[in-house]
Amino acid sequence: MGLEKFSYDNKIVRNFAIATIVWGIVGMLVGLLAALQLILPELNFAFQYTTFGRIRPLHTNAVIFAFVGNAIFMGVYYSLPRLCKASMFSKLLGSIHFWGWQLIIVLAAITLPAGVTTSKEYAELEWPIDILIALIWVVFAINVFGTIAKRREKHIYVAIWFYIATIVTVAVLHIVNSVELPVSFLKSYPVYAGVQDALVQWWYGHNAVAFFLTTPFLGLMYYFLPKAADRPIYSYRLSILHFWSLIFIYIWAGPHHLLYTALPDWAQSLGTVFSIMLIAPSWGGMINGLLTLRGAWDRVRESAVLKFMVVAVTAYGMSTLEGPMLSLKNVNAIAHYTDWIVAHVHIGALGWNGFFTFAMLYWLLPRIYNTKLHSDRLANFHFWIGTLGIVFYAAPLYWAGITQSLMWKQFTPEGILLYPNFLETVIRIILMYVIRSIGGSLYLIGALVMVYNLVKTVKSGSLVAEEQAEAAALVDPTKGTHKYKHKWLESRPGKFALLTTVAILIGGLVELIPTFLIKSNIPTISSVKPYTPLELQGRDIYVREGCYTCHSQMVRPFRSETERYGEYSKAGEFVYDHPFQWGSKRTGS
Repeated sequence: MGLEKFSYDNKIVRNFAIATIVWGIVGMLVGLLAALQLILPELNFAFQYTTFGRIRPLHTNAVIFAFVGNAIFMGVYYSLPRLCKASMFSKLLGSIHFWGWQLIIVLAAITLPAGVTTSKEYAELEWPIDILIALIWVVFAINVFGTIAKRREKHIYVAIWFYIATIVTVAVLHIVNSVELPVSFLKSYPVYAGVQDALVQWWYGHNAVAFFLTTPFLGLMYYFLPKAADRPIYSYRLSILHFWSLIFIYIWAGPHHLLYTALPDWAQSLGTVFSIMLIAPSWGGMINGLLTLRGAWDRVRESAVLKFMVVAVTAYGMSTLEGPMLSLKNVNAIAHYTDWIVAHVHIGALGWNGFFTFAMLYWLLPRIYNTKLHSDRLANFHFWIGTLGIVFYAAPLYWAGITQSLMWKQFTPEGILLYPNFLETVIRIILMYVIRSIGGSLYLIGALVMVYNLVKTVKSGSLVAEEQAEAAALVDPTKGTHKYKHKWLESRPGKFALLTTVAILIGGLVELIPTFLIKSNIPTISSVKPYTPLELQGRDIYVREGCYTCHSQMVRPFRSETERYGEYSKAGEFVYDHPFQWGSKRTGS
């Protein structure tokens, strides 16, 4: 059988790489400004568009959807055609995807500082942008599934399994969480209220972390780590177990963000149980990645790319152990609403997503420009200053979180709150905020060194816009014997995607349907009335100014909170709250 000639489009990979670098620096700068504002309030600049409440969601969206999002697309557009031995399905769709995604980011950068927000964590963008996100995601999905359909490789490799799960699940999460009622061009209210809105939001929020920050990067790990190490993945069987158990279990764990709230106890318990179960598949993935490097540790010492990958995969393992630990009620009672959670999130973001993105950039750009990395020494410098930055960022925030929690709960021998003034807690942890800012600065310096190194690298080579390749045609991927039953499924991507969809829908349906259909889950309170127009306007201002980033309207059933805030919150109190305002952090009372 003759070989067919085709080419890999490196131009789209280059475009997403540039966007990753540019938006990464922007997101880190905004994050550093937000961190400094907690130390020096004057850095809010007495300007409504640069206050902490408005730029904090700008930072999270820039890092998650601009920096990490573009990195995902960069990696997928490089790895998918090579795994399928085929050109991408459509260059036009690739261009629409690229420019559409950048337009979404620009719109977010304009609307969030302007106070145009839904206030829902990781889903703050208003309804016209939500529609645009859905359309661009469909474009991406068509391009990916079209490429898989024209593949010349019989079995789809494990990386593609994770890409499929990402595309399917992010679509489901985004559509369900973004059902809202527009009242003007840039203002809407979610159709869900109170407890129901909180459950949908954290079903979405937790799984945005799972299926946007985790599963696509696991797919990229399964491709780029073996490539960089020049070794096969450690275990095919472990990858099967890792994939199916992870996507099935992850979707159930959202309620662990709502422990001790007005969410029904059964839902909280489900979230806790499945969060503990998550340790096994998460660590299965980490072990599969790290053991791929067995016998190659001399190369790790020499290669900055492999060092970034080792720390990234380790950070993934550590944060996915800490997450289940934080879902235990006794630990959650200490950590939730404190800076401990901020430290936990950044171990994943800086270590797992950030470091693996840096590794991909260092490995990938020299190859598509047919040159060598400008300076291995600078790349190693970036690794060490970045690692130091993570330590200086996370360690003081763990300390600050425990300090906050213990001070909030402290009583005098007479049974009176020892620190009734919330400001006393904030003053006590300012030093930790200073050290955190130093850590963030070190991490940013490392990224700027990377920019210099990669610019010099690119200038020393020339882009191979169309990389030529050839492979035998795929006659019929569904024929032939299979040693493993899973091999049968791997040759049928349509059935694979359908089974993936079923796996991720089960947990969501089990948790969401009873909360919406069984009235006893949210008993009504006769004294709770709809908001007056003036009260609603006040809530809109609260949302616009990002007050939810520092404050919470949830009073948990702890004596320390009922003494400070009054009676603990009941589910029926929030039936008119569109959106809910329970928050996820307390920097103010």
